[in-house]
Amino acid sequence: MPSKGLFSNLKNDLPASIVVFLVATPLCLGIALASGAPLFSGIIAGIIGGIVVGLASGSPLGVSGPAAGLAVIVLTAISSLGAWETFLLAVVIAGVFQMALGFLRAGVIGYYFPSSVIKGMLSGIGIIIILKQIPHAFGYDKVPEGSMDFNQPDAENTFSELGNMLSYIQPGAVLVTLFALAILILWDRPFMKKVKIFQWIQGPLVAVVGGIVLNLVFMAVAPQLAIDGKHLVQLPVVESWGSFLGLFTLPDFSQLTNVAVYTTAITIAVVASLETLLCVEATDKLDPLKRVTPTNRELKAQGLGNIISGMLGGLPITQVIVRSSANIQSGGRTKTSAILHGVLMLLAALAIPSLLNLIPLSCLAAILFVVGYKLAKPSLFITIYRQGWYQFIPFIVTVLGIIFTDLLVGIGMGMGVAVFFILLTNYRNPYFLAEEPHKPGDLIKIKLSEDVSFLNRASIMRTLDEIPPNCRVEIDATRSANIDYDVYEMIRDYGEKARLNGVELTLKGFSNLTQENDSIVRIKKVMRRERRAERHLERTEN
Repeated sequence: MPSKGLFSNLKNDLPASIVVFLVATPLCLGIALASGAPLFSGIIAGIIGGIVVGLASGSPLGVSGPAAGLAVIVLTAISSLGAWETFLLAVVIAGVFQMALGFLRAGVIGYYFPSSVIKGMLSGIGIIIILKQIPHAFGYDKVPEGSMDFNQPDAENTFSELGNMLSYIQPGAVLVTLFALAILILWDRPFMKKVKIFQWIQGPLVAVVGGIVLNLVFMAVAPQLAIDGKHLVQLPVVESWGSFLGLFTLPDFSQLTNVAVYTTAITIAVVASLETLLCVEATDKLDPLKRVTPTNRELKAQGLGNIISGMLGGLPITQVIVRSSANIQSGGRTKTSAILHGVLMLLAALAIPSLLNLIPLSCLAAILFVVGYKLAKPSLFITIYRQGWYQFIPFIVTVLGIIFTDLLVGIGMGMGVAVFFILLTNYRNPYFLAEEPHKPGDLIKIKLSEDVSFLNRASIMRTLDEIPPNCRVEIDATRSANIDYDVYEMIRDYGEKARLNGVELTLKGFSNLTQENDSIVRIKKVMRRERRAERHLERTEN
């Protein structure tokens, strides 16, 4: 388990922060462009999301910044409010609302999303990342980085854009993409990981440097292959400290009495909080150490970040799964990687914007291809399928919903299907816990009731988190006829945490349950009882 020191895992966190910085910078610019906001507002939000939210958050691996899911809301709000400064006031007020939600302990909402939907969200985002990056890989950048919705601003959609790009293929961009992918695949081979220097130097950084060098070679010896400026990162270049300060904007506090400002603020606060809580749940599942993020603290951190971002002229902030998953896949271990990525973004905006503007977008597309593939591995689909239809159908509905609509609608569709199955299998009976004094060395018995659904997961997780180190814990399922997969998974994840905390965990009665089919078995038992009752009634009447 990582040490609690901020720089205790620097050998892992620093390389990861560089990768996240490289991925986040064009995403911040693209989301600002898609939102109809000043380009530098995306950079401000990325810096605040890294440094301020990173320091205030309890999430070990989550990375915050401007989110594509808010782009449409921002675009509409700027137009309806009439001024960018008025919109910034709404961002500040949204941050205040988020902090209030944190103090009201609304963070528990995130625990009520079933595992199948969260995994569907991760896989759906992985597929969307790949589909959206294919045009950039071929040198067609009509839609800015960060666009995640099915319907695009250029009147195309995710799939029609793939056909449209065929008329605009740039051979130089394709060669850079293939070159970067080759480096990334090579760097991921086991024999490369055994070399100490390659543990510090991450493959994505080498791919980016290689992409820059290759394009410079094209410019020198094969101009017809050279990638022009509109297909490179386009970070605003500041000439002096004064011009840098001029990129920041203060909110218009004279609009405090404008009702429309509060309507926009509530909308931003609700959507940003929901996206953050979903990302927190997904990031915790990807965490190899199975740590649990304090969600109420996360809402407060996001609120603080939005207050400061709005005060400086930045976009709204949420925790973002693309950056968070890139952080995890690059070996990040603590929140230091998120903080350092914000510091790097600040330094880059001040000192080396011209160098960053040499990075081909096709090179970054290769990095995001790898991120997307790791989120949506085919083996994950097979694993979920083997867990039974009650897990697979909500999972696949979420995936398809995200691909063909947007993030929140797709999650809503998957959640609706999951709730339908809960009602169908009558997972509504409460569970109960037999609690003993929580002192080190004591035996704590937790008895599960007949039916335990994912709706009970939050309270069970809270009870397990309160167990002190070096205790003995017995989770008794002998009375259980049905236990939802989410509870199985949570108990399994707790087993790893228990081992690290010196807790001796014993599971009783779980071997008598067949999770994949227990819901079907239970329904069949009920139907058999009903048929026996009908036959008994017929005999009585005769």
